[in-house]
Amino acid sequence: MPRTLVRTLRTRRDTRQLGADIAAKLVSGDLVILSGDLGAGKTFLARTILRGLGVDARITSPTFALVHEYDAAAGTSVLHADLYRLRDTAEPPDRARALATLEAEVARLGLRERRAEGAVVLVEWAEDAAGFLGGDPAFVVSLQTGADGARTATLSGQRAGGIV
Repeated sequence: MPRTLVRTLRTRRDTRQLGADIAAKLVSGDLVILSGDLGAGKTFLARTILRGLGVDARITSPTFALVHEYDAAAGTSVLHADLYRLRDTAEPPDRARALATLEAEVARLGLRERRAEGAVVLVEWAEDAAGFLGGDPAFVVSLQTGADGARTATLSGQRAGGIV
């Protein structure tokens, strides 16, 4: 059973180190899910992971484009997606409809297929979509911001135990 780890991120340097640590463990076809409230640092962490994978292009938030694709140093494609705009926060009984809509939109984006082809897929706001993305994430990172401004990253997933 994969371990769950908690890391305190007091500085941007701490977040950069976490991103580099995650990037070092990723392989072709991996899924990384980043969750947390607005402003928790999901996009910054995604940027640090992409840098750790050797992406030297300008990295911007995919909130409005939904998906950005980058070439990593090892020749692997990396997709950075943001599902925030696709989420419907409807309460039951509309929850089933909301999930069906999310599933259809994720399918339309082709993320699962690209992952099956070997792309590394980083997805923000995908808490309910792991199954639609092919399941078995290498990492699930949940970010929380404390009153003192420090962030806490809770890591789980297939390779979370490999992060020291």
